[in-house]
Amino acid sequence: MTKRKFRVPHTLVILFSMVVLAQLLTYVIPAGSFERTEIESGRMQVVPGSFHITPDAPAVSPFAALTAIPKGFSSAHEIIFFVFIIGGLFAVLRATGTLDAGMAALLRRWRKRPFLLIAGSMTLFAFGSSTVGFGEEYYPFVPVLVSLCLALGYDRMTAIGIIMVGYGTGYGPAIINPFTTLIAQDIAGLEPASGLWYRLICFFIFVGIGIHHVWSYAKRVGNDPSKSLVADIDVPAGAAIPRDQSPAALDDLPPMTKVQKLIMTAIVVAMVMLIYGMTVWKWGLFEMQGLFAGLTLIIAVIARMSPDETATEFSIGAGSLTSVALLIGVARAIQVVLDEGGIVDTMVYGISVPVQELPGAIAAIGMFFVQSLANFFIPSGSGQAYVTMPIMAPLADLVGVSRQVAVLAFQFGDGFSNILIPTQYVLIGILGMAGIPYDRWLIFVMPLMIKIAIVGSLALVVAVLIGYE
Repeated sequence: MTKRKFRVPHTLVILFSMVVLAQLLTYVIPAGSFERTEIESGRMQVVPGSFHITPDAPAVSPFAALTAIPKGFSSAHEIIFFVFIIGGLFAVLRATGTLDAGMAALLRRWRKRPFLLIAGSMTLFAFGSSTVGFGEEYYPFVPVLVSLCLALGYDRMTAIGIIMVGYGTGYGPAIINPFTTLIAQDIAGLEPASGLWYRLICFFIFVGIGIHHVWSYAKRVGNDPSKSLVADIDVPAGAAIPRDQSPAALDDLPPMTKVQKLIMTAIVVAMVMLIYGMTVWKWGLFEMQGLFAGLTLIIAVIARMSPDETATEFSIGAGSLTSVALLIGVARAIQVVLDEGGIVDTMVYGISVPVQELPGAIAAIGMFFVQSLANFFIPSGSGQAYVTMPIMAPLADLVGVSRQVAVLAFQFGDGFSNILIPTQYVLIGILGMAGIPYDRWLIFVMPLMIKIAIVGSLALVVAVLIGYE
């Protein structure tokens, strides 16, 4: 009699199991809440010391795990539609031959300098996250980097490591991220962007650690493809990448045509508009979706694609990312159940209480891990700041550390854990686009997270010892 091998469930199964677990927790953990007050920006901020149990809160429905799924899709509709538009855009772009021709040009240029490609790309992603707060904006780069890494002899995990590790190591020390750093400093009563010099040092340290991790893995795969963590996993139908990519196929492509160069110019202009719109015009996801929809039409006009051909390619591309949309919607359903059960504030309060008993430097490390746990329940950086910083800022005064250190602990906890927690839609969406199971990602990223936890803790201890303000 042969024993059956254990198989890790599909990511969708894991996420739905977590929705069910969230519902069970609502029956065990008492509902509670903080009082909130409206601040100048119109956002609601927690009142420190106001937590109280709410015994009259209604219990969640026995069917909450099921009704949370459509509610999760509704709550995440902006990012889901964004993913569909990205899929359609890249299908139209690929139909013009521009993507493959561009990959071939990059391959010919970087084949002998892959380290510079990986390190440079990661630094750019990290800088975008650290300054402007980019995250979902990196979706369009998934098929590009996967194609390029495959052509260089690496794998899909290398490509996603470039994006997500770059994103996380930049978001953690966040130099001037308006969605985390500036909001947290405002709540803590600090000058905007103060303490920048120490965050800059941390930025280069953590990005360096991330580059070393991804490059070490890439070299192993390049030397022995069997070492790939996704070597035994075929590219699923729902992934937004080609299944017939090979170095020879790209290498044999002719140089870019004038039409393809014009299309690439349009893409570059669109990227410049995206950055300007985000930073100056304060664009949100709807404006970004409109930009990429317009770019799709411009590409079709330049390539002289017929309306029917454009619509067909766009539909195929958008449809190929249905599985990604499912993952994002179900991941958001976890938070829906926790919110309906009224236990998010209870959990945040519960994990913050032990920190009060810790001495200064150790308390700063405790804040780091508390914020990491809180990010699972509140995956929005700004949302987490509004809930936790009114608690952590006064707590910092009590345990004898500066509020600047409390803000840094918040940044570390929120930013670094973004590349680990399954409730983070940027992570789940990008893994889905590349066809990488969540369990394989954990195997890849956990050694890095351990290193980050150690170095992050040391950075907080140093910040306390030098009186970082």
